This record gives sequence, C-alpha cells and structure tokens, in this order.
Amino acid sequence: MSITDEQEASLLIRNKLSSYFAVSPKEATKEQIYKAVVMCVKDILLEKRSAFNKKYRAKNGKRVYYLCMEFLLGQSLKNNVYNLNIENYFRGALKKDYGIALEDLYDEEPDAGLGNGGLGRLAACFMDALATGNYPAMGYSIRYEYGLFKQKIVDGWQIELPDIWLPGGEVWLTQRLDKTYKVKFDGFIRENWTEKGLQTEHVDAHEVEAVAYDMMISGKNSEAVSILRLWKTQNIHKFDMKTFSQGDYMQSMQEDSEAELISKVLYPSDNHFEGKSLRLKQQYLLVSAALQDIVSDHKKRYGSLTTLPDKAAIHINDTHPALCIPELMRILIDENGFSWDDAWNIVTRTVAYTNHTVMSEALEKWNEDLIERRLPRIYTILKEINQRFCADMWNRFPGDWDKINRMSVFSHGQIKMANLSVIASHSVNGVSALHSDIIKNSIFKDFNDVYPDKFTNVTNGIAHRRWLCQANPDLAALIKDCIGDGFVMDASELKKFKNFENDETVLKRLNEIKAINKVKFCDYAKKRQGVLIDPATVFDVQAKRMHEYKRQLLNALYIISLYNELKENPQKEMLPTTFIFGAKAAPGYYFAKQIIKLICAISEDIKKNPAIKKKLNVVYMEDYCVSMAERLMPATEISEQISQAGKEASGTGNMKFMINGALTIGTLDGANVEMKESCGDDNIFIFGLTAEEVDRLWTQGYNSSAYYLGNRKIVGVIDALNKGFNGQSFSDISQYLLTGSPVADPYMCLADFGGFCDIHGKADETYKDKLLWAKKSLNNIAASGVFSADRSIKEYADRIWGIKKIK
Repeated sequence: MSITDEQEASLLIRNKLSSYFAVSPKEATKEQIYKAVVMCVKDILLEKRSAFNKKYRAKNGKRVYYLCMEFLLGQSLKNNVYNLNIENYFRGALKKDYGIALEDLYDEEPDAGLGNGGLGRLAACFMDALATGNYPAMGYSIRYEYGLFKQKIVDGWQIELPDIWLPGGEVWLTQRLDKTYKVKFDGFIRENWTEKGLQTEHVDAHEVEAVAYDMMISGKNSEAVSILRLWKTQNIHKFDMKTFSQGDYMQSMQEDSEAELISKVLYPSDNHFEGKSLRLKQQYLLVSAALQDIVSDHKKRYGSLTTLPDKAAIHINDTHPALCIPELMRILIDENGFSWDDAWNIVTRTVAYTNHTVMSEALEKWNEDLIERRLPRIYTILKEINQRFCADMWNRFPGDWDKINRMSVFSHGQIKMANLSVIASHSVNGVSALHSDIIKNSIFKDFNDVYPDKFTNVTNGIAHRRWLCQANPDLAALIKDCIGDGFVMDASELKKFKNFENDETVLKRLNEIKAINKVKFCDYAKKRQGVLIDPATVFDVQAKRMHEYKRQLLNALYIISLYNELKENPQKEMLPTTFIFGAKAAPGYYFAKQIIKLICAISEDIKKNPAIKKKLNVVYMEDYCVSMAERLMPATEISEQISQAGKEASGTGNMKFMINGALTIGTLDGANVEMKESCGDDNIFIFGLTAEEVDRLWTQGYNSSAYYLGNRKIVGVIDALNKGFNGQSFSDISQYLLTGSPVADPYMCLADFGGFCDIHGKADETYKDKLLWAKKSLNNIAASGVFSADRSIKEYADRIWGIKKIK
C-alpha cells in the first residue's frame, strides 16, 4: 500500500472515519481525524514491515535486539509521514477536504510516555537509523501506562503529576496476543538429581503474563521498519468470581492490580524498599519476556539454539537490562538442556553492552537479599557466574584479593550489574572518545587489564533528519539550496556547507532563520506557559536532566552575578539575554529540586525590576519534553554544555543544538571534545578544568573556600544566596558550596566560576558582530554530520553486532 496523491490520502482518511468512528468528515472531531490519519500511516507501515520481513527471512539475516528500559520517542506522526514521503499528500488532503492543518494534528499527539532523558532519546534515534539503514532490528521495552511524570512548577517547586499518554498515543500500538509469556517472581528453587543431571523447579512462584504491544518506526527512503515491542503485565489467573460474588471486591481485584503494577509507571521512586522491588520486577519483566520471545522465534526458524549468536545480536543499553545474561542462561540450561559451558559460550557470543556513566556511584547495584527473594533462580545463576569468574581471576592474579573483589559481581552484600555486563559481553563500548578512555582507565581498569580487546568506542549520534530536516525546515531548505539534498541521507555531506562560510547572503539568511525561529518559540512559550520572552534578546539555553554534575547551579551562579551587577548599576552596558532552562528532577532528588526553586526564584525576583528584565531575563520552561525541544533547539543561540569535566559520558543534546546552529559554551567533557575537534577551536567556547585537572585537584585537596575568598564576584553571589530571592533564602545552597558534607562543592562550580564568566564575556563580544556569529554558526552546522545516528549505527553493525543491510 502506498499513497501517491492528495485524493488518495483523503479517501483513506474518509474510509477510516467511517469504519472506526461512524462519522463523516464534517462530523469528525480533530481527535478522530488524527487517529484516522495514524491508522492510514500504520497500514503503510504494516505493508512495508511484511515485505521487509520476507526479504530478511529469505536471506537468513542476523537481527539486532536492542534492550532498553526507556525509548524517548516524542511524537510519531510527524516523523513517520516525513520518512514515508507522504507529508505533502496528507497536508493537502486535510486542508482541502477537512479544513484542518496537518500541524494541528501533530499537536493532538502526546509525547509517548516511554522515556525520560538522553538514554531513551538515544535508543529512539537508533531505531530510526536502523530502519533507514535497512538493518533488521527490534527494540524491547515496557508499555508504561504512565510516563515519568508531568512536571508542574508551583511557587518554584517541582510537583509531579501523572503523565497520561495512552489516550492519544495507544493508536500507534498493536496488541499482539500471539506474543504472551509467563514471568515468574518470588517462591523458591527445588533441585533434583535425575539421570539427565541436576533439574531445577521454581516452586510457589508468583506468575504474571507479559503481553506484547508493537510500535512501528519507519526509516527514511528505506524498505525496513523497526519494531519496538513493549510489554504490558496482566494477571495470569482468571477473575476470582467467588470472592467478587461474596462482596469482597477489593480482594477479587488484588492479583490483577499487583500484576498490572509492574508496567504502570516509568522509573518509580526507589528511595524505599517497595520502589526498589518494583524497579527490579520491571527490569526482569523486560528481559524475561524479551528473551523468551527471541528464543521462541529463533527455534521456530532455525531449530537449534546453538546458532543463536550467528542470527541474533542482543544489546543491553546501560545496565538496566543486564539480567538478560542470567535469564538467557536459565532458558538455555533449564528449558533447553544445555550444559553450563555451552550455554555460557552462547551468551558471551550474543550479548554486548553499552556503558553510559563514568561515575562509580551511578553504576547500578542491587541488594543481594532482594534478588535472592524476588528472583531465586536468577540468584543461583548469578552466584555460579561469579564463582566461576572469581576462580578464573584467582588463577590469573593469585593473591590479589583487592583486584578480584573489585571485579566480582558480588561484593559486600550487593550485586554489581556493570561488572556482570562486562564479564558476560563480547563487546563493551563507551559513548564518546573521552568516556571510553576514562572507563578503560578508571571504573573498568581491572577488566581492561584482562580483556583489552573487549573495550571499544562508539560515539553517540542523533536522528539528524528529525532534529534538522523536521524541526528546522527553513534551515534545511537553505542548506539544500547551497549543497543539494544529499545530506538528508548522508549527514557527512553537511561538510560541504562550509564552502559558504564567507558568503554574506547565506550568513544573513542564517541570521534571518534564527530570528524567525526565536519568534516562533516566543509564541509557543506564551501559548503553553504564559511566558513573555523578547525575541530580540540572546537565547542562552540549558536544557537537560536536572542533576548536580550537569551544573545548572553554575549557570545560576553566573546569572546571580549579572543580576548583582545590574542592581548595582542599572545603566551597565550588557548584551540583553534570556536564559532558558528546561529540566526535570527525579522525584526523590531534593537538591536538584532546590536548584529548580532557585532558578525560578531568581526569575520572579527579576520580574520585579522591569528595567533589569529588559537586559536579563530567566525563563524556566515547565515539563521539558521532545516536542518542546524540537521548537527550542532551532531557536537557541548559545548552548550550555557545562558539566564537570570527566562526568558526562557523551550527551546528545549538545549535538542537536550544534546541528541547529547554536554555539556551544562547554567544558572538555563527553562529546564536547569531539565537537571541538570537528568544528575547530574558533567555533566553540571552551572553559574550565579538564578531566585530568579535576582529578589532580581532588588529589591535592579541593578547597572551595579558597575560590570564594579569591573572587569578589563569588562573595557577592554567596551573599545574594544567603539574602535570598523572591522572599526566600537559599543559604542551604551557599552552605553546600562552602561547607557541605562530606565535601563542599562536589562538582567544583566555584573552581570553574571565573572561567565561566570569562568565556561568557568572550561569547557576548563575538555576538555583537552578527556576521561573524553567523559564520561560526555555519561552521558548527557543517561540522555536525559526524554526529549522525546513521554513522553510530553503521559502527555498531560493522564492529559489534555483525549485522548486514537487507537489500
């Protein structure tokens, strides 16, 4: 099925409205028309999926299975109609026959509540790139009923509300009742020796059923369709009619509620036992259902599981799906009769792992007793994995207990999932050159000593067609006019745009496009949040997850210093700037919420000084999400990428800002290092301590008070925090910076403060020359092609997964 003109698109919509809603076009609501259009798109995707699967099966190709706890997809309609090249057909049909703009239907769709931050956005970009590259691919996650949360700012404080996305989003999902699997929790293991050897039985287990829901993701100008398979849990037993008839309604529904709870909410708070237990159940549900699905499909097609590594590449994105390692061992040994050694050989040739953090405290660990209680069979397998591994390491490093303890999966009552992932994976990669180097020399140094060939790097990438071609069509049109449209399918073609860096007509058009996008975002911010922004001001943006190491606090300290200067001298010459923040804090992360409150309080305080507000404005955009980012990034002029050096694994927001022509103020951290190499030192504003300098300063003994005493601006900032903003003191933040325990200013905001102020001064001075700024912006765009997800996926496919394009 394909659509070739507006008339055909209109007829398809009309048929869907009649068949599913029993309404005529004149009677249909906007929501009904939106769902009708989605159904039309799904029909096209189903046909493409079927045709591609036939090709894939005929060639006996290898497929990648990408496991991740989250996929931050955003809205799907815009992406799919663009990739399928049917956008103009639907736009024309809707305008002519239905009196509605296609863009209005985009806004009918909620962002899918399946992801949170960079981890999930990366996974979503990869699914798009896999389909575009004609690679056989399936993603696995959970069909969360509610997303992370809807963020509401009340008196500066973050309030979490339910993220209800399914009413508008479930139209994209196809329930697969033919794909249901039992998942077992709790109970105990009974072992019996028979003539076949040791047999295990999981006794008194609590069983739930995982039901598959498929979401299709199209590629651009390709035959492939990536499948994202999501699991929803339900009670495996029949409804308790007897209890219900006796009037005990709550009891009759209890088992249903307990089962459905597992797939209820993305990332439930885990600052209490029940939250930790629920997260563990979610992770095991994902891997158990996924592995049963993979194994079932493989056995139907190939019979023997000995060929699994040749036909399936299982990739765990961060450690959340690491339980797939013992789960695959369980399936191979308990259900398919493999010996331990043969099963381990299959697992270690099939599984690969991407690490996403350099912070040891962020590496996932589970209490041993929790896994033993909730997943008794998995626990015994983990014990066996660890025992065999430690015995092997003892032979290699006799007497070096410290080294073996650091590498052990079990340590001091905890199970270290990153260690498990490294031990069992045939490949371990970081996500930027700096990050990959750091993990080999710090958190995984012991493993690198043993398995040096196991570690590699694949720098993250973004879906450039979404973040440039769709989000910024005017810029994409300018680039097309200059270099042709080859960059759409091959982002490396963007480097040709550099040939226009001295073309004044192109530079002026770049500035015009940025001004148009700024006005659009101002209109959006006013409509969405009632916020007034002057489009003539510089848009300085920091939009990312709220966390101490990402240092939104450093940005806030700089804003306070500017505010102090303007209060002291309202006539001070200053480049009028609007600082825009977008970030969610984890519900249990009090200090991150306090930083949000500080930023909002500064904003409210500035509003009381209209003369100052003309020069300095602070805006906190509520409930930051993908669809907001698609409007904000094209409007951004300065991108703040200011994490403490050595803490950010890569980042992808930095790449999205870059491809939209924003200039980066950043530390030499994560992918900023490669961005600097790509665009050149003159086109990025780098400041602050390097990762090596940070380590050296910690070793010498970091004393934040020394920076406080040596910098008059910092003294003024600390005084302002103590005095407060909008009627509230933030003395707790000043104490955190100067006298905090166990260490003051743990992410060295004060150490980098002076450099941050200086680099802002340099950026402001550069901005005054609009053509020079546009030239630097153009060089960023031209250098951004290397950060395409298409490039990342090709590297994974060639060097890690061993999968081929199906042509």
